[in-house]
Amino acid sequence: MSNFAFNNPAFQQDPRNVATYPGGKQAAQPQYAPPPAPGAAQTASFQHAGMDAAANAQLEGMYAAPPAGALETDRMSVEDTVWKTAGLFGILLVTAVVGWVWTATGFYNTGQADFVPWIVGALGGFVLAMVITFTSRKKIRPALIWAYAAFEGLFVGGISAFFEIIWPGVVMQATLATLAVVGVTLALFASGKVRASAKMTKIVMIAMVGYLVFSVLNLILMWTNVLPQDQMFGLRSMEVFGIPLGVIIGVLVVFMAAYSLVMDFDQIQQGVRNGAPRKYGWLGAFGIMVTVVWLYVEILRILAILRGND
Repeated sequence: MSNFAFNNPAFQQDPRNVATYPGGKQAAQPQYAPPPAPGAAQTASFQHAGMDAAANAQLEGMYAAPPAGALETDRMSVEDTVWKTAGLFGILLVTAVVGWVWTATGFYNTGQADFVPWIVGALGGFVLAMVITFTSRKKIRPALIWAYAAFEGLFVGGISAFFEIIWPGVVMQATLATLAVVGVTLALFASGKVRASAKMTKIVMIAMVGYLVFSVLNLILMWTNVLPQDQMFGLRSMEVFGIPLGVIIGVLVVFMAAYSLVMDFDQIQQGVRNGAPRKYGWLGAFGIMVTVVWLYVEILRILAILRGND
């Protein structure tokens, strides 16, 4: 599993492993039924007849009633998770405007971009992501997920404004490219043409670890001024056969993020099949947001590197 947000028993293959909701271990235990008392057969037959009539009437009412949704069943559904995801991105967009205005205002007033919303959003989002991940096994806290979306909005708005000031139009390009990747990935998954496999997941996981090591090393080299100051993206600015290394790596990372989306969709479907409680939809929405923000930042950086070499 690539996305740490889905590291929860509710999204595992066997729903019997989940003891936190009906249908789990506790519900799977056999119940002892005592033998009927002597002479109770005739009474039981009348009772069964009455119960059959009541059951038939109940079934007729169920067939006439509209289909039960997530609210009625209190179970996770794809539709409910989609609405939760849309709500989180709504929060992100609102705070992204705040981060954008904050960063741009600092630039126009002082000639330098204000990195406070960028830093606050990144640190706050990282801390909340860790808290949500490690506490979700015991309790799902939607308020923490809303706060995470707000901090991510500050980060996305701040970094977007900074890049837009340097390379006008790059944010719109990155946004459209991100929507295109998400839309194509979702369409392929919905049609059944793309599915997560155990072998491919292992390959992607290894690649992600390697990319994480590269990113941390690149950041350290930039902070310690080991790399030249004119290399804005550090090692990514180096060229391989005339192509910036950041573009080559970035394209691979976009494919990794797209595959991560496939795994996210698959885990959400698994949670629905397991009959997970409705509140787990917040965890699914959180996982999708983590992947989409990662995808957007990577595409934004690729476009900035390409624009920087014009």
